Amino acid sequence: METTTKRQELLKAINKRLEQAYEDTLEDVLELLDIRKVEDEEDIKAFEEAQNEPTITWEQYKQQLES
Repeated sequence: METTTKRQELLKAINKRLEQAYEDTLEDVLELLDIRKVEDEEDIKAFEEAQNEPTITWEQYKQQLES
């Protein structure tokens, strides 16, 4: 509940400021949001790929370091 309230307050404050922002500032905000979305998608993809990779034991890792 607290998270929802805080989110609503943030969105309200952001909307108030966006209404007063210059057009180029709005474009910058959209660009930042798009960058964040792409980064999030890349993180999810990397996480999913890592889950599918076989794991090795600590002993195998140490052996690889030594060779």
